[in-house]
Amino acid sequence: MNLAAIAEKTRSSVIVDNPGAEVTDAYASDLLSDVMGHCTGASVLITIQNHLNTIAVCTLVGVEVIVICHGRPIPPDMKEAAEREGVAILSSPLSQFSASVALAELAHQ
Repeated sequence: MNLAAIAEKTRSSVIVDNPGAEVTDAYASDLLSDVMGHCTGASVLITIQNHLNTIAVCTLVGVEVIVICHGRPIPPDMKEAAEREGVAILSSPLSQFSASVALAELAHQ
Protein backbone atom coordinates (compact mmCIF):
# COMPACT_ATOMS: atom_id res chain seq x y z
CA MET A 1 0.00 0.00 0.00
CA ASN A 2 1.35 3.42 -0.83
CA LEU A 3 0.58 6.73 0.85
CA ALA A 4 -1.82 7.95 -1.85
CA ALA A 5 -3.90 4.77 -1.67
CA ILE A 6 -3.97 4.85 2.14
CA ALA A 7 -5.06 8.51 2.12
CA GLU A 8 -7.79 7.86 -0.42
CA LYS A 9 -9.16 4.78 1.32
CA THR A 10 -9.22 6.41 4.78
CA ARG A 11 -10.50 9.77 3.40
CA SER A 12 -7.41 11.40 4.93
CA SER A 13 -5.67 14.70 4.46
CA VAL A 14 -1.92 14.41 4.17
CA ILE A 15 -0.40 16.55 6.92
CA VAL A 16 3.19 15.34 6.50
CA ASP A 17 4.14 13.65 3.24
CA ASN A 18 6.43 10.68 2.72
CA PRO A 19 5.84 9.71 -0.92
CA GLY A 20 8.30 6.82 -0.79
CA ALA A 21 6.56 5.08 2.11
CA GLU A 22 5.39 1.56 1.40
CA VAL A 23 3.50 -0.53 3.92
CA THR A 24 2.26 -4.08 3.81
CA ASP A 25 0.32 -4.22 7.06
CA ALA A 26 -1.64 -2.06 9.48
CA TYR A 27 -1.69 -1.86 13.26
CA ALA A 28 -4.38 -0.14 15.34
CA SER A 29 -3.55 0.86 18.90
CA ASP A 30 -3.60 3.83 21.24
CA LEU A 31 -1.26 2.27 23.76
CA LEU A 32 2.24 3.24 22.66
CA SER A 33 3.92 0.49 24.69
CA ASP A 34 1.75 -1.99 22.78
CA VAL A 35 2.89 -0.43 19.50
CA MET A 36 6.53 -0.76 20.60
CA GLY A 37 6.04 -4.42 21.45
CA HIS A 38 3.96 -5.61 18.53
CA CYS A 39 3.90 -3.23 15.55
CA THR A 40 6.26 -3.91 12.68
CA GLY A 41 8.00 -1.30 10.57
CA ALA A 42 6.04 -2.42 7.53
CA SER A 43 2.79 -1.25 9.15
CA VAL A 44 0.73 1.89 9.02
CA LEU A 45 -0.20 2.90 12.58
CA ILE A 46 -3.90 3.71 13.10
CA THR A 47 -4.37 5.71 16.30
CA ILE A 48 -5.81 8.76 18.03
CA GLN A 49 -2.51 9.57 19.76
CA ASN A 50 -1.75 12.99 18.32
CA HIS A 51 1.39 13.93 20.20
CA LEU A 52 5.17 13.95 19.95
CA ASN A 53 5.66 10.58 21.66
CA THR A 54 3.82 8.87 18.80
CA ILE A 55 6.56 9.98 16.40
CA ALA A 56 9.24 8.76 18.80
CA VAL A 57 7.64 5.31 18.99
CA CYS A 58 7.18 5.13 15.22
CA THR A 59 10.82 6.03 14.72
CA LEU A 60 11.82 3.33 17.20
CA VAL A 61 9.87 0.55 15.42
CA GLY A 62 10.34 1.85 11.87
CA VAL A 63 6.76 2.89 11.09
CA GLU A 64 6.68 5.36 8.18
CA VAL A 65 2.93 6.20 8.10
CA ILE A 66 0.47 7.20 10.83
CA VAL A 67 -3.27 7.67 10.38
CA ILE A 68 -4.63 9.91 13.13
CA CYS A 69 -8.36 9.21 13.44
CA HIS A 70 -11.43 11.24 14.38
CA GLY A 71 -9.95 14.33 12.68
CA ARG A 72 -7.85 15.13 15.73
CA PRO A 73 -5.62 18.16 15.16
CA ILE A 74 -1.89 17.65 14.67
CA PRO A 75 0.19 19.79 17.05
CA PRO A 76 3.09 21.74 15.54
CA ASP A 77 5.76 19.85 17.51
CA MET A 78 4.39 16.52 16.26
CA LYS A 79 4.37 17.76 12.68
CA GLU A 80 7.94 19.08 12.95
CA ALA A 81 9.21 15.80 14.42
CA ALA A 82 7.45 13.79 11.71
CA GLU A 83 9.03 15.93 8.99
CA ARG A 84 12.45 15.54 10.60
CA GLU A 85 12.10 11.77 11.03
CA GLY A 86 10.43 11.01 7.68
CA VAL A 87 7.14 9.80 9.15
CA ALA A 88 4.00 10.59 7.13
CA ILE A 89 0.97 11.82 9.05
CA LEU A 90 -2.53 11.45 7.66
CA SER A 91 -5.56 12.93 9.36
CA SER A 92 -8.77 10.94 8.88
CA PRO A 93 -12.34 11.72 9.95
CA LEU A 94 -12.91 7.97 10.35
CA SER A 95 -12.87 6.03 13.62
CA GLN A 96 -10.06 3.57 14.23
CA PHE A 97 -12.41 0.71 13.44
CA SER A 98 -13.54 2.22 10.14
CA ALA A 99 -9.98 3.11 9.13
CA SER A 100 -8.85 -0.43 9.97
CA VAL A 101 -11.64 -1.96 7.89
CA ALA A 102 -10.85 0.37 4.99
CA LEU A 103 -7.18 -0.57 5.04
CA ALA A 104 -7.98 -4.27 5.34
CA GLU A 105 -10.08 -3.93 2.19
CA LEU A 106 -7.22 -2.13 0.46
CA ALA A 107 -4.73 -4.83 1.46
CA HIS A 108 -6.93 -7.52 -0.10
CA GLN A 109 -7.43 -5.83 -3.47
